[in-house]
Amino acid sequence: QVQLVESGGGLVQPGGSLRLSCAASGFTLDSYAIGWYRQAPGKEREGLSCTSGTDDKTYYTNSVKGRFTIARDNAKNTVYLQMRSLKPEDTGVYYCAAEESYNCVDYMLHAFDGWGQGTQVTVSS
Repeated sequence: QVQLVESGGGLVQPGGSLRLSCAASGFTLDSYAIGWYRQAPGKEREGLSCTSGTDDKTYYTNSVKGRFTIARDNAKNTVYLQMRSLKPEDTGVYYCAAEESYNCVDYMLHAFDGWGQGTQVTVSS
C-alpha cells in the first residue's frame, strides 16, 4: 500500500525558500515516479514537477522551472521539492504522488496510484 506524507510547508515571505519532503512508507521509492502538485485556492490542481521511476529524468512545469528542484534520497525513502524565489502565486496546498514504473509522461494529467494528504505553503509578506 502506497503511503506518502508531505511536510515542510509553512509561511514564507516573497523571495524566500522552502524545502518540502515527501516521505514514503510501505514501499521503496527506487522504481517509483514521484510527482509534486499544487492546488491554489479556487483553482484546479496543477502538476509542478516529476521525477521518473524508469530513468534519471526530471520534469518541471514552466512556472517553476529554474526555481524549484526535485530530488530523491533513496536511502531516506524521501523525495524533496526545493523551492526558491517564492512568489505569492506559489501559495497553495502541495501534494506528492507516486506510481511504480512510471516515466512521468503527461504527468500533469496523470492519475497517480497514491497521494499524500498535502502540506500548506503560503507566500506572503
